[in-house]
Amino acid sequence: MNKNGAPLLGDSRDLFRPKTSDIPAQPGVYKWRDGEGRVIYVGKAKNLRNRLTNYFQPLYQLHPRTQTMVLTARSLEWTVVGTELESLTLEYTWIKEFDPRFNVVFRDDKTYPYLAISSAEHVPRVWVTRSRKRRDTRYFGPYAKVWDLRHSLDRLLKTFPVRTCSQNVYHKAEVTRRPCLLASIGKCSAPCVGRISAAEHRKMCEQLVGVLTGRVGKSYIAQLTREMKEASAELEFEKAARLRDQIQMLSTVVEQNAVVFDSDVDADFFGVESDELEASVHAFYVRAGSIRGERNWSVERVEDVTDEELIADLIVQVYSETAGDMSNVSQSTVVTEQRNAIGSTQTVTATDALARAQATRERNERQGQTGRADLLAPISPVPREVIVPIEPARREELESWLSGLRGGAVNIRTASRGGKKQLLDRANDNARQAMQRSKMSRISDMGARTTAMNDVAKALGLEQAPLRIECYDISNTVGGAFQVASMVVFEDAIAKKSEYRRFAIRGADGQGALDDLSALYETLTRRFRHGNIAGDSGESMDNERRASEQDEQVEKPSVQQNVDRHHFAYKPNLVVVDGGKPQVMAAAKALEDCGVDDVAVCGLAKRLEEVWVPDDDYPIILKRQSEGMYLLQRVRDESHRFAITYHRQTRRKGALRSALDDIPGVGEAYQKRLLNHFGSVRAMREANAEDFEQVKGVGKAKAEAIYQALHARDGQ
Repeated sequence: MNKNGAPLLGDSRDLFRPKTSDIPAQPGVYKWRDGEGRVIYVGKAKNLRNRLTNYFQPLYQLHPRTQTMVLTARSLEWTVVGTELESLTLEYTWIKEFDPRFNVVFRDDKTYPYLAISSAEHVPRVWVTRSRKRRDTRYFGPYAKVWDLRHSLDRLLKTFPVRTCSQNVYHKAEVTRRPCLLASIGKCSAPCVGRISAAEHRKMCEQLVGVLTGRVGKSYIAQLTREMKEASAELEFEKAARLRDQIQMLSTVVEQNAVVFDSDVDADFFGVESDELEASVHAFYVRAGSIRGERNWSVERVEDVTDEELIADLIVQVYSETAGDMSNVSQSTVVTEQRNAIGSTQTVTATDALARAQATRERNERQGQTGRADLLAPISPVPREVIVPIEPARREELESWLSGLRGGAVNIRTASRGGKKQLLDRANDNARQAMQRSKMSRISDMGARTTAMNDVAKALGLEQAPLRIECYDISNTVGGAFQVASMVVFEDAIAKKSEYRRFAIRGADGQGALDDLSALYETLTRRFRHGNIAGDSGESMDNERRASEQDEQVEKPSVQQNVDRHHFAYKPNLVVVDGGKPQVMAAAKALEDCGVDDVAVCGLAKRLEEVWVPDDDYPIILKRQSEGMYLLQRVRDESHRFAITYHRQTRRKGALRSALDDIPGVGEAYQKRLLNHFGSVRAMREANAEDFEQVKGVGKAKAEAIYQALHARDGQ
């Protein structure tokens, strides 16, 4: 295995090959880089995992050009997007931005097509274009497949027959009073000859815009879907097939694209994923409406800072690097850049208002002459907007500072809807992916795992490293309903999910609802009551009874390891509980009552990440960035996740129970009959005993029992 936990291939790909499970099975764009950090290939994928694993086949199975590319590469990175359309668009933008040597140059060197509506005209028109130069026009797109776009527009014109002709054709029809052919075939409402008023025509255009923006697009597609199903039910399969094709083409048109904006959008989008010790930040740089690059940082919390303060510190550090003045950088976090994918057009030279205006003029002139977006003039390093997931601390102070760097107003804000919110979500997704890869790389590194276990042993005063760690957590709702506990197991600092266990807390009356300390005591008692062969799987009493009977048949209870999947394995070296000193004392008491004296106990308090041990008045403080702290945090978070999952499952099952479940003699079959007859439990409560006798199989005695059970509360 290489450092990422992937099988070795015997060539240079082993330096960076990711583990297959670390690659997301989502749409995205990926970049291969050489040893100098240059982007040598940009590709797209509907499923990144399926696509990227193809590059790690044996060399002889790859095309010679692909062989050269993967052997030249020294790193691989990917960016998660929402749809296949977004991956197509972003790939196209970045190929022009980075000019990778192994990419095939686009044949026509044009942009993707747009659907344009001249909303400023007295009688608006709609048409397909590859240019976005007109300021009085609203553009939709870009779209990846022009054929689907044209056919979808043709379908839309049958429902919304708006004008599509040029100004010359429209004027000629006005003069001659003769409409064009489109009016004769029902694809134009002919406002040129007065068949429809300008106001009615504009209203029709607004409806068409509603379809394109998705405001009514889903309902329109739903209508076509109903027509398709009706045609299929009436055996009109040719009509149903046509409707199916129209739905597919129309879906291309109404599909949202969160990676392209209007040409006047200049913004930086920061996505954040964090925990108590570290954070991952992913940024998209949007200039002139397109994503020109991205960066990713790993942030270590040196001090206990909030997410609001973390984002503020990050903004200061990122833009201080641009300004060349690092005196304002806070020492509460350590920011390490993990990825920098900025194209040559991101040259930071337009640092004042005059230079920015000159760069904008040159950009517009060059783009008008060549139609290319990769000949952009240098642009400002500080955008008009900084979009963040939560409002940072000292926002007004940061805005004033950034405005001074830019030479113009800068707004820091959150996005709550629209395309900017979608791109912010993409940034958060990529930050989450980077955080996961960072943690998985630490798990895969044997040296880091050994260091982590040694750090824990040294902090707790253990004679040897804890090779097996068990962690416990309690989860319930307010009032103790649906109370459950979890047990997760880490061996050699790696989660061993086959030995996870979960417990439904019973309590003295079998109903649970204990306080957390009593619930934790019960859980650990059930775990250690029978030594290593404890038969309580956590989910039923059957295995526990079997283990108890076995102990009664021999003079000394069995302590050997039992590998049956319903049994626990050998005892751990360390028990970790989620909580502070009270939880640690409850756990220690449970082990003492079970006669277990060779297992260490500690607790990890969530707020300040303090490590507590029994009988100590003060916590142990581990270094926040130490491998030992990362290990304890990972164990604690996994037990919390496992407990929450079981709790939600239990609560969901409990919520599905109805008033009929507690009636003796009424099983699932009778419940179905009653519900089919009455329709709902409310209708049953309004019925009398004689009405229940009308249900098949329900006699007088059962009908009376059902009636009494449903009205027991009324009687009380």
